[in-house]
This record gives sequence, structure tokens and C-alpha cells, in this order.
Amino acid sequence: MISLWVATTNKDKFKEIKELLKALPIEVHGAFELPQYTAPQENGSTFADNARIKAKFLRAMRPDSWVLADDSGLEAQGLKGLPGVHSARYAGPRARDVENTTKLLTQLRIQNVADRAAQFKCVMVLLSPTGEETISEGVLRGSISKEMRGKTGFGYDPIFIPENETKTLAELGMAIKNKLSHRAQALKTVRSHLERIMTGV
Repeated sequence: MISLWVATTNKDKFKEIKELLKALPIEVHGAFELPQYTAPQENGSTFADNARIKAKFLRAMRPDSWVLADDSGLEAQGLKGLPGVHSARYAGPRARDVENTTKLLTQLRIQNVADRAAQFKCVMVLLSPTGEETISEGVLRGSISKEMRGKTGFGYDPIFIPENETKTLAELGMAIKNKLSHRAQALKTVRSHLERIMTGV
């Protein structure tokens, strides 16, 4: 059985990834299970850069396992793509989700931004025990609501309305989010690759 380690200390993100991979006969572990793990500095200029930094850092600790890392964030068109790679720390290095979300809504209001189009983007890097790298990407387009709505999910879910929907991701719930999300789309490639490895196709 494949042992897959996910390079995240975000238990909400880990839970989402584990749920999306549950159909596969693999053991999924989170980096937070390792007592000596401290997340590396994410100083890349792109989502792919940061995902690779996290994947390589964890693989050094788990050299005989498969390692999966992702970097994702929200890109607001009216803010020239911000917060982008800084999504998790938009309001500061230790900012909570509600602080990041509040800052984004405040910036849109202060700058009187009419264009509320946005997209969630996720880039995943999967490393095999032999160092083979597989990269996948997912994008979920939508718009920014004018206030926070809904109680499920995490991050910017309470202010993001997917295309063809009227509710935020936090209102739609995890079952629907896991079908639509940028992370779910990126994981399709990862899942297909792991299935090919296990079946030898």
C-alpha cells in the first residue's frame, strides 16, 4: 500500500485532501503528525515554487514515501491578482482566516473596486520516493461577495461565489465544494497518476 504524506499543517486542508483521496487504497498522513516538523519558509514567487519548496522539505524527512504539497490562494482581478501567493498571510504572518478575509473586503471597499471577479488557484507537486515530480493545477472562477456568508469551509470560502452559483462556498457546504474546488481539480491529476502506479498501467 502506498504511503502518502501531505506537506501541510493546516488540518482543514488536510481533511479536504484526505476526503478527496479516500477512494484509493493509500495511507494518507499529514506533516503535523511529525513532532519535529516545522513548515519551511514559503518565499517562492509562484504557487508552483511554494508547493515545490514544501514537497522537497517534507521529502527530506520522509525519503521512502510519496509526498504531496500544494500551494493555493485567491486572486482578485480588481486588486491585480492579490492576495495571490500571500493569501494565507495577507493580513500578517500569523493572520487568522477572518482577518485575511476582512482585509480583502476592506481593500475592495477602500479602493472602490467595481470588478469583483476572482479565482481560486491551486498548484500541486507530487514527489515519488525516487524523486519523480508530477505537477497539477486547478482553477475555480467566480466573484467576491460584499460580506461574509456561510459557516463551512475555511480561508476565503465565506466570500467566494463560484461561477453559476449565488451562494458562497461556505454556504454551499463541503460536499459541493469538493466537487467544484480548485484543489479537487488539481487532485484529479494526482489521483489518476497514483492509480496508474498502483495498477501498473
